[in-house]
Amino acid sequence: MSDLILPDYRVQTDAVRNRFARIKKRPVTMEVKGVSKYFSSKHGTITALKDINLTIHKREFVCVIGPSGCGKSTLIRIMAGLEQASEGEVRLDGKAVDKPGPERGMVFQGYTLFPWLSVKQNIMFGLRESGYNKGSAEAEARQWIELIGLSRFENSYPHQLSGGMKQRVAIARALANKPKVLLMDEPFGALDAQTRSKMQSHLMEIWKNIDVTVFFITHDLDEAIYLADRILVLKSNPGEVQEIIEVPIPQPRHPDQFLTAEFLATKKHLEQLIHPANQDDDEDHLNLIRMVPVNDDVGSVF
Repeated sequence: MSDLILPDYRVQTDAVRNRFARIKKRPVTMEVKGVSKYFSSKHGTITALKDINLTIHKREFVCVIGPSGCGKSTLIRIMAGLEQASEGEVRLDGKAVDKPGPERGMVFQGYTLFPWLSVKQNIMFGLRESGYNKGSAEAEARQWIELIGLSRFENSYPHQLSGGMKQRVAIARALANKPKVLLMDEPFGALDAQTRSKMQSHLMEIWKNIDVTVFFITHDLDEAIYLADRILVLKSNPGEVQEIIEVPIPQPRHPDQFLTAEFLATKKHLEQLIHPANQDDDEDHLNLIRMVPVNDDVGSVF
């Protein structure tokens, strides 16, 4: 990629520029204001997050990337109300977030379905907890099952489903309660490449048809560019905002765009942010010693 002459990732077509202008006119759904998170250890205080600021508009799709240990999962747990910030606050529709709530759906990398419940019963669970009677919950669950294309499997149990099917059910269960924000922590990280690609397309189709704002953590640069309106790039030690990128790829997205100049330019810039050329890799260096002979009768393998 370094040999290609690529455009500036910040250059936007009129269509992309107009889309961002429309997004910025929408109401603000979620705000992260000066969020820092500290942890105590035997070596002193560790700063996991430092002064994170982000404004997310209604129906926007925001992805988060960064090196391991930059605090991505800590940030999303604070936004979910599962952890408290040491400083700053998260606000949803202007109200402080201090505990979990049905207005925020959560999908994790691991399959968090109840193994003793069928697909339909898993999706019904949250509806029943929020006051739906059995008939209404069942009717609502069936609509979601049809939306995710699993009508033939509504009475199947999680162990009878593929990984991609399980995550479709997890997404439907999270969305069935009609949350304002869907928080997703590397939901496709455990899937094989082919299934992951299908799930990305499924998610895009669901998002286009559902009134929900998405905040999505990933390690996959292609995935972030393909899905997101904007990408929040965090750096580690401490975890703080390095850049917020407006993705210059037109919507709606399709796989052919992975090869466009705009896509490649954005990916190259993200790679430079996460793996800078002058980065000191001493901590990651493997100090290997030769433990067994590595030559054979033919000679050295190098």
